[in-house]
Amino acid sequence: MDKTFHVITFGCQMNVGDSDWLARALVLRGWRQAPEAEAWLFVVNTCSVRDKPEQKVYSELGRLAAYQRGKPGLTVAVGGCVAQQIGRGFFERFPFVRLVFGSDGIAAAPDALERLAADPKERIALLDFLAAYPEREDVLTQLAPALAPAPAFDADLGEPESGPSAQRGQAFVNIMQGCDNFCAYCIVPHTRGRQKSRLPQAVLAECRQRVEQGAREITLLGQNVNSYGLDNGDVGVGFADLLRQVAAIPGLLRLRFTTSHPKDIDPEVIRAFGELPNLCPALHLPLQAGSDAVLKRMGRKYDRARYLDTVAALRAARPGIALTTDLIVGFPGETEEDFLQTLEMMERVRFESSFSFRYSDRPGVAAVRMTPKIDEAVSQARLLRLQSLQNDITKETLKSREGAEAIVLLEAKSRKQDQGPTFWRGRDEGGRVVNLRLGEAESVERDFAGQLVRARILAAKNHSLVGEKVGQPW
Repeated sequence: MDKTFHVITFGCQMNVGDSDWLARALVLRGWRQAPEAEAWLFVVNTCSVRDKPEQKVYSELGRLAAYQRGKPGLTVAVGGCVAQQIGRGFFERFPFVRLVFGSDGIAAAPDALERLAADPKERIALLDFLAAYPEREDVLTQLAPALAPAPAFDADLGEPESGPSAQRGQAFVNIMQGCDNFCAYCIVPHTRGRQKSRLPQAVLAECRQRVEQGAREITLLGQNVNSYGLDNGDVGVGFADLLRQVAAIPGLLRLRFTTSHPKDIDPEVIRAFGELPNLCPALHLPLQAGSDAVLKRMGRKYDRARYLDTVAALRAARPGIALTTDLIVGFPGETEEDFLQTLEMMERVRFESSFSFRYSDRPGVAAVRMTPKIDEAVSQARLLRLQSLQNDITKETLKSREGAEAIVLLEAKSRKQDQGPTFWRGRDEGGRVVNLRLGEAESVERDFAGQLVRARILAAKNHSLVGEKVGQPW
């Protein structure tokens, strides 16, 4: 096999981080990251949180199958949640798939791909769940950070994700793997296994390395970061302590974390928002539903009152904190009244944005057996109503930012340009997208990715802000 590879990533930020690590590990072994037209190995990192992203994976593999017919010898490795779910079934359905690996198997994937390169007949499955967090080889001290980021795709749409992905100046650091909650709709514990916390010294060492290599912002990742340290591994510290230790790393200007389960958020974590200046005033706090009856059937272990108390405590600790959320409509048994309670919660909390989806059965989860199922037309109509309300709230919250100043971490040139100085896209402390002219004659040529700039917000668009720089990027 020609040792050139191309990575395609579907799903969450954890997948983006996994793809980045795997790409670095392959480069260290002498592989070359290449554009699709030049690659002989395709790594498809997958998501199965809903049915639609799983179907997108099969569609992508079908596209690669057609491509492979004109390029005999092309090899595909499938990783992530769909790989864990389907396993060796990929070998039967897609003959060019020669490696499948789950989230615990990724640590062994680079060596497995070396074996496949040496033996064109071999096939390998890395699907066992491990008892402890599978620490991966260090790819940071041996390799410069400027690898091309793996393309990231929104889990629902199969298009470039709207949330942050790995950019220069940013780093994602895993602190745990798996989940013990077993919410009734969620496949994650079945595809990523039970919760395993990473040793704090390993997390801190990676964060320090990332900062030394130029990261201005770090996002700590886990399926439920609030329960870090509460599994059988007994790593000795909880999430609040870990958060403070990471925040104290010299040179780290911004710190974020995701995802948080409302039932596990510690008062010490809430207090940290008011005490740690580099902890960004933004939190993704999945609500899922606004009805206590639906929340109980979902197995979420909190109710409306508890969620609202958490929101009040967060806003008391850090006024102006930007809250975002996840919402599911059409969960089995959801009535119109249940749905109206979700809309009412959205109005009360005023989420700046949300990821919202129609419920879909996932194999092995408890909700598969729950009835009555909601008619597709009804759930689709509810989703459109919910998204319309969210669009209105988003516009209003963004409008309220006009005239304010913000520190923007620049990510890339904006997609839309005109005849003036180049527009750059970045994110403010609250995670909002800001497009601004740098006003530099040489800005077309200069690369500002990873730099910070103070900006004044001039106007609000539907889902982003337009600003002007105040001072020079640094």
